[in-house]
This record gives sequence, C-alpha cells and structure tokens, in this order.
Amino acid sequence: MSAKRIRAIYEGRLKTWADARSPALSVAFENVPFNPANGSTYLRAFLLPAATTSPDLAGALTTYRGVFQVSVCAPINKGAGAALGIADELAALFVVNARLTASGFTVQQITPCSVAPALQDDTHYIVPVSFEYRADT
Repeated sequence: MSAKRIRAIYEGRLKTWADARSPALSVAFENVPFNPANGSTYLRAFLLPAATTSPDLAGALTTYRGVFQVSVCAPINKGAGAALGIADELAALFVVNARLTASGFTVQQITPCSVAPALQDDTHYIVPVSFEYRADT
C-alpha cells in the first residue's frame, strides 16, 4: 500500500518545516501520543486517502488519491490572524503541482491549499488547511 509512503513524504516535509520555523511549531500526528503545551499554537496532520483505482483496462496502473490536511490550532480568544498567517505559510510550503519523491515513489499535489471554515473548541481556534494529492504506480 502506498498510503504509508504518501504519509511519510507529506508528514516529513511538514515536520522539517515546523521544526525549522521560528518559533518552531509542534505537530500532532495520527495515532501518536501528543500533549501540547498550555496556550501553545500547534499543528495536527491528517492523511485522508480516497479509494485506490486502476483506470486502465489491463490493470497495469494503480492510482492513489486523497487529501492531506493540516489543522492549525491556535489559542482561543486571540483572533484569527495568527492562525491564518500560518495557513498562508502552509500554502507556500505545499504548492500545486509539486512532485515529492522518496525511495523512487512520487506523489503530486493536484490542488492548491484550501482553507476551510474555522472550528472552535474549549481551548483552540482551529483552521483546517488541505490539498488533494495523486500518485500513480
């Protein structure tokens, strides 16, 4: 399955950027324990695979598609500006048509980053940022 490889590529790029950013941002990955510092801004990464397809009659091509989403979680009651600024930074990091390769496997971002309506919980203002990807093997 290539979901594992796609996840590794996108999560790796996100983690490298988040660590190098000033100030650095923590990233919560799926099914990994995470305890954010009180009042901190952090990111949550999700890989949302779609159905795998084989669009040719011979079954020689396999297409993996889906959505990679990063939720910007900023402290509540501080306005939307900081979270939307980080969303802009993510859009500059993940650009449409970018092809990323690891170990001979290539995945392509096929849509620009989109910001979804913000959510709010008890402690954070959450701005989802996502894009679609595709990989053919």
